[in-house]
Amino acid sequence: MAEPKLRPTDQSVTALLDKIPDETRRSESYTLLGLMKRVTNTEPKIWASGLIGFGNYHYKYASGHEGDCFVAGFAPRKTALTLYITAGVERFPKLLAKLGKHKAGKGCLYIKKLDDVNLTVLEDLVSKSVEWTKSTYKS
Repeated sequence: MAEPKLRPTDQSVTALLDKIPDETRRSESYTLLGLMKRVTNTEPKIWASGLIGFGNYHYKYASGHEGDCFVAGFAPRKTALTLYITAGVERFPKLLAKLGKHKAGKGCLYIKKLDDVNLTVLEDLVSKSVEWTKSTYKS
């Protein structure tokens, strides 16, 4: 059986963030780091190649597929900050309506600049996603 690609590593989170060449993106990444540490009450780890994840849970789908994932996370991409909403973005339409300028996928939020969104709403959205994930996938 192949090793899962999504797993925590021993890489340094701060070393990864400090390598971000764009000063604004680096600062935004540190803001998200603080927000997610507060919400999850866990220390971040680098997962796979460049995903910053907080906490973890084990999932198993009806299809039999199972694995491990972080409870909340983000990736400081060049074009946008990608936030991983493990509960699924569609669960929070009212919060998304108040969030500000963003794009959404099934489980991801794409934010070009943190100044474009309401950070209080973002923190609430991440918090509600963490609560849902922890209650749904009890260890």
